[in-house]
Amino acid sequence: MVADMASDVRGNRKFNYIHSCDLAVNFRIKIGTLEGKRDRPSYQALIDDPLLKYSGMYEEKCSDMYVTCQVFTDGKPLSLPVQTSYKPFTTRWNALRQGIHDLRLWPGVQADGSTQTSTPGKSFSSKERMNRLAKVPYTAEEDCQRHPVAEIVFIPDPEIALENLVESKHHKLVRSVRSGLSDKDLKPNAVTRDQLNVIVSYSPTKNLSSEEQDLVWKFRFYLTSQKKALTKFLKCVNWKVSGEAKQALELLGKWQAMDIDDALELLSPQFTHPAVRKYAVTRHPVDLLLYLLQLVQALKYENFDDIKSGLEQRRESSALNLNFTEMLSSTIPVEKESSHFDRSNTGHESQHQRTDSLLDHLREPPGLGIGEILLPADSPSTSSEMDLATFLISRACANDTLANYFYWYLLVECEDQDNTTKDPRVTDMYITVMKRFSQALIKGGRQYRLRRSLLSRQQNFIDKLVVLMKTVARESGNRKKKIERLQAMLSDPEANKINFTGFDPLPLSLDPEVKIKGIIPEKATLFKSALMPARLTFLTVDDTEYVAIFKHGDDLRQDQLILQTITLMDKLLRRENLDLKLTPYRVLATSSKHGFVQYIESTPVAEVLASEGSIQNYFRKHAPSELGPYNISTEVMDTYVKSCAGYCVITYLLGVGDRHLDNLLLTKTGKLFHIDFGYILGRDPKPLPPPMKLSKEMVEAMGGINSDHYQEFRKQCYTAFLHLRRHANLILNLFSLMMDASVPDIALEPDKTVKKVQDKFRLDLTDEEAVHYMQNMIDISVTAVMAALVEQIHKIAQYWRR
Repeated sequence: MVADMASDVRGNRKFNYIHSCDLAVNFRIKIGTLEGKRDRPSYQALIDDPLLKYSGMYEEKCSDMYVTCQVFTDGKPLSLPVQTSYKPFTTRWNALRQGIHDLRLWPGVQADGSTQTSTPGKSFSSKERMNRLAKVPYTAEEDCQRHPVAEIVFIPDPEIALENLVESKHHKLVRSVRSGLSDKDLKPNAVTRDQLNVIVSYSPTKNLSSEEQDLVWKFRFYLTSQKKALTKFLKCVNWKVSGEAKQALELLGKWQAMDIDDALELLSPQFTHPAVRKYAVTRHPVDLLLYLLQLVQALKYENFDDIKSGLEQRRESSALNLNFTEMLSSTIPVEKESSHFDRSNTGHESQHQRTDSLLDHLREPPGLGIGEILLPADSPSTSSEMDLATFLISRACANDTLANYFYWYLLVECEDQDNTTKDPRVTDMYITVMKRFSQALIKGGRQYRLRRSLLSRQQNFIDKLVVLMKTVARESGNRKKKIERLQAMLSDPEANKINFTGFDPLPLSLDPEVKIKGIIPEKATLFKSALMPARLTFLTVDDTEYVAIFKHGDDLRQDQLILQTITLMDKLLRRENLDLKLTPYRVLATSSKHGFVQYIESTPVAEVLASEGSIQNYFRKHAPSELGPYNISTEVMDTYVKSCAGYCVITYLLGVGDRHLDNLLLTKTGKLFHIDFGYILGRDPKPLPPPMKLSKEMVEAMGGINSDHYQEFRKQCYTAFLHLRRHANLILNLFSLMMDASVPDIALEPDKTVKKVQDKFRLDLTDEEAVHYMQNMIDISVTAVMAALVEQIHKIAQYWRR
């Protein structure tokens, strides 16, 4: 169908439609070349019409000539004109017709297209004209319709930004105070109730339509008994309308209290009303440490002026004024009784006794867990009127473990100034929170000040360790020489201005429950990787050893996030009485350039296969049993099957990439676990990766695809997938709070982060459909040919590196 817009005798604009099938002939015109020159528009014409500069007439290698084609009949156009593009022609042509064919052109004259045209191209009869056109073959290039310099043309609509009076009136009528009186006793019928249930079950990423919002508002009183409906109701509120906001806040206090899963959503940037965010704070979790990383990130969406005003109020009530430069150098001013890094061994014993007596006062009363912490003496007994910053500061002040991680999470944000995309106001906000935290510890009495000095000692310890690692990295020679240098420096207190081999008990920043008193130099070593991270063996106050890896030159924040998520998933599964023998080792970024990783005694699967031939041989060597399956301890095999299932599901949900047998590790007790999370959310440097890392060697260790252990593995995968799907909203809300974090694979596409995780949960499926889906994912992974090929290539590459 072709269309033309014309004017009738009255001047009204109208469209004429004619079916192309009604035309007597079908033809196409292909313009092969144009010869000649056109006069370019004058500069005055360019000034009068600036769009001429985009026409191509002033660009090099663009044709000066163009042709416009349009179909006419009886002097009226039957179609819109089609114009050749300003494209340079070349000599690489398909031969259409050979010979010379001249057409007369009329420069500067617009074709009239009438039957008795005043601008004829050539004089021949109508029949001859049709015969000639019919002989011109059609090619797929269609250059006449291509516009290489084309841009999107925006047609302004003067009414688009204006208020829709009809919608505004409807909105005011639906949300009026008067309607609230009748809405209180309103009950939905069966159909409406089903609609409301569907809306309430939406994922956090789902936007409500205007009709759905009106429906939720209409039955808001009915929905107050459903805690899952609160976030949906708050999304319906127009907070700019004072009357509507007042109604919503009144109802907020009467709504059934929501769970932490949904409360986290209220701390996202989508919710800005301070009363709503403060309500979310009241719904804080018992195990606050599990969510602390995201809550620190959620400070980015708070009111910065309110956070700053909290610091100003403290300045008025306290004579102490903290210089933040000083706080970052030694981090926090140290009380004299706790600063012992540069001391000699004189008085070593008495100093230990004094520190131990102080640590006794820090122990929590029996029964208090990590999240069940005491409030500061000068803080409110409830968090009903606290903003997020005040809440986190008050809780961190009262608990050693929370204070430890809160400090390090804040510090990384404060000093992450290499991030050019980061808003300087955000960095200033974190610095303000750090100052408030420090001042709160100063005001909190002797116990709080001791907590503060311990944090300072931790910072001093890590600063000295960074200096040592830089010195070792500059050491000339091979890895063996560098290890010798590392051990020598750890043994020399004069070289480091710190006695690494023996110091007063100090909470290890990676795990503050562990109190360390020295590093064993002769057990220190460097790994073979490019950055050569150090494996350090710490001596604890209980005379046990704690091994950790210190990485310098590496940003551990992505690994930190994934391990925090694995820890959370492990706890969620355990609540369902499903222990999948996971190994959520600890990771802590102490800067954007260095941090700690807990060391787990284990062996890479690649090394196991190289040395023992198979995973079963490895288990038979370390856990033999004549009564167990394949002469392996029953407990070890059970642990292996469950841990394989747990990590297959979790790494699938998190989109962990770059999986190979060198970053899958095995313990002697049967635990399999993953390390190195440089690729997440679907990113993978390998082509066509399978959904899960499930190699044939891993399946053979279970006895093959026909064994009972393999069937048990599949069953555990289904169960874990179904359980974690039920907590999808919690995991999605946690990732939504990380969208603006400096995590590489999130920063690539922050707006798609939550969607990538949500897609893996397949929330559109029923539980039965989800099980079939997981069965398919397992089958695809087991039979993946490309994955096996890539594994062989990786194995060869690793061989040549060694």
